[in-house]
Amino acid sequence: MDGPQRAEGLYDVAIIGLGPVGATLANLLAVDGLSVIALERETEPYALPRAVHFDDEVMRVFQTIGLADEILPFTHVSPGMHFVDGDGRLFLDWSRPLEIGPNGWNISYRFHQPELERVLRAGARAHASVNIRLRADAFAIDQRSDHVAIRFESVANGKLEEARARYVVGCDGARSLVRRLIGSEMDDLGFHEPWLVIDAILKRPMPELGDYSVQFCDARRPATYVRSVGNRRRWEIAIMPDDDARRITDPENVWKLLARWITPDDADLERAAAYSFHSVIASTWRRERLLIAGDAAHQTPPFLGQGMCAGIRDVANLAWKLGRVIRGEANNALLNSYQTERHPHVREYVELAVRLGSLINATRSEDREADAEPRRMATIKPRLGPGLFRRECAIAGTPVPQPMLSTGRRLDDHVGYRIAVLARPDFLDGLDHAARDRCSRRGITLVADGQGPLSDWLDSIGAHAALVRPDRYIVGLAETPQQLSALVDSMSQEDFG
Repeated sequence: MDGPQRAEGLYDVAIIGLGPVGATLANLLAVDGLSVIALERETEPYALPRAVHFDDEVMRVFQTIGLADEILPFTHVSPGMHFVDGDGRLFLDWSRPLEIGPNGWNISYRFHQPELERVLRAGARAHASVNIRLRADAFAIDQRSDHVAIRFESVANGKLEEARARYVVGCDGARSLVRRLIGSEMDDLGFHEPWLVIDAILKRPMPELGDYSVQFCDARRPATYVRSVGNRRRWEIAIMPDDDARRITDPENVWKLLARWITPDDADLERAAAYSFHSVIASTWRRERLLIAGDAAHQTPPFLGQGMCAGIRDVANLAWKLGRVIRGEANNALLNSYQTERHPHVREYVELAVRLGSLINATRSEDREADAEPRRMATIKPRLGPGLFRRECAIAGTPVPQPMLSTGRRLDDHVGYRIAVLARPDFLDGLDHAARDRCSRRGITLVADGQGPLSDWLDSIGAHAALVRPDRYIVGLAETPQQLSALVDSMSQEDFG
């Protein structure tokens, strides 16, 4: 469906910040046919790795924007995580399957962030509807009745400029300007600890370090080892009260801390930096035409590797809703469902990361054995909070599996960035012309695949059809054409006050 006529010089969406979250959002919006201006203060992606893990759901988003195959060579499939005590004894094995999972990709990937950002930025630049302005420092945002004016400085020449957009999304990190302008406070979940993050590049193969990430749960000095891509390895080591924080990053101190694993003969140091890990979530993610995503909306300890993943899920949830609102297919109250769905979802992940942090810092083996909650939740993917799906349906608000169709294509590639009805062939055969026309006019793809994995999935949940959103989350199930029509109508409801 064609969108409304765009005013001259008016973008559909302005993105402040072009890290992995902002760049992914730019790609998603462009795929959905929207015009975008992205403002980024820096010229190049940050040269050192920060995030090092993403999961199958995130890779599925990269598939949606057509970049998964370009990103895959820069990844390493992770077998999971081990938890060991102060004596080196394994007490929790959190292994991940190495085969392709329900989302159509491996469960866990390690990656090198600068490479990922280069691919994402190049993908965004390939869209004629995306205008990327580097060395552009946004300093003021003014909401008007029908648009937002963003004032920014071109750092290269000091020139002050202005851009206009229907909506602004702040992907501008923990010190977010957009969050401050929204007026959002941060809810504190109670974890604040200083840690030393060390990235090293091995000079020789060291298979003894292993492919598993390892949480060293030793109260004397908690630590984490992460096997990254190629010869890259990371250690995160707690900074203790009696450490000299001013000297902790000096090479001689860093090598002393690494001595149990590697020596200068084994690796070169790429980076050693002290960070404070936090657990906070913004209380308000939207004010009229301003929204936030990623670290601007939430920060988590790194023990689950879900920081960047949460930000990518944010923009996957938000992008298609912005498209529907901007094209006039839904009232802008639909955007309120962004926070109602994402806030509880990300909170579960942050709370679990905090619990794992407590487990890693546990002083007694009894404390570790007694803490069963992280064990139970480690395999759970939370359901979205209340929003645009049927709460009475147990699997609604969770991702639909992505099987390979009989054509040899993955489901998402067949559907495209659209709403889809996944159904048994006999169900689709029973839809009358009016129902099919209704779906066509609303841009809904109808998918049936005989006796293949898609039909097997529908059989396994006892359903004839499922309505699925562009972010691949299930809206609900239908047994009759009438129930399907009600689900389709629910996609335009306006009761997200």
